[in-house]
Amino acid sequence: MKVIITGTTGMVGEGVLLECLANQQITEVLSVSRKLIGIKHPKLKEYIVPDFLSLKENDENLTGYDACFFCAGVSSVGMKESEYARITYDTTLAFAKALNPKSQMTFAYISGAGTDSSEKGRLMWARVKGKTENDLMKLPFKQVFAFRPGAMKYTEGQKNLSKMNKFLSWLYPAFNTVFPNTANTVRQLGQAMIYAAQNGYEKKVVEVSDIKILADKASK
Repeated sequence: MKVIITGTTGMVGEGVLLECLANQQITEVLSVSRKLIGIKHPKLKEYIVPDFLSLKENDENLTGYDACFFCAGVSSVGMKESEYARITYDTTLAFAKALNPKSQMTFAYISGAGTDSSEKGRLMWARVKGKTENDLMKLPFKQVFAFRPGAMKYTEGQKNLSKMNKFLSWLYPAFNTVFPNTANTVRQLGQAMIYAAQNGYEKKVVEVSDIKILADKASK
């Protein structure tokens, strides 16, 4: 399987990238980001795109891949809805259309626990994420998944970590013990995305409990 990953300069994307590079069934990985990621690997190629909104539909640099793991994203803290929607919704949909949705490709989108599928809730970020999920599902990909991870523990060796990432990882054992359906590791997320792309899954919205089920399947 050949895969595209976005957001590799962030914690989630970097962690998913490491899982893909380690997976023997993945033969090629294309990182698409605004800057070089500083990792060298025989499987890894890089495509530098300053602005995803500038991509044209059916970009030839993005053809020939079996799956896209869209891990790019930002926090909504301090942002107006229009600004957050531009980054979260507009750029994601623009990137998805640049891939040629009619190809036999799987699109896996990193959303978040608590996302609002109704698009009508009081939380701005949850509404925007919900609309993004819903409209991605309408595109004619082979399959589309919306992954909704919770509090996450990073993978050892990761470099792109914020103070919040480190804090949530420190809390992970407690969350996982007391509220197991609210926390997962980045490794489990990467394993789940790879497994779903290869084998499919009965649910299109993949919650924390599903991430753990898929990761367990992947490890067997």
